[in-house]
Amino acid sequence: MGSKEKRMTQIASPCLNICQLDPAADTCTGCGRTRAEIGGWMGMSADERAAIMMRLAQAKQADADAS
Repeated sequence: MGSKEKRMTQIASPCLNICQLDPAADTCTGCGRTRAEIGGWMGMSADERAAIMMRLAQAKQADADAS
């Protein structure tokens, strides 16, 4: 396995096995990813995956702060 492939596997999918799309937001109600992010996850680089994970963490924190 090359270094690029190894880096890509180091960021696990945020999937929670809930897998329901909110049609209004076009995001999964479980993990928060968009349909495009879910579909493209396996082909994304580690940097792309990390950016999505950061966005998901920020959205989760914003929801917690609003509560």
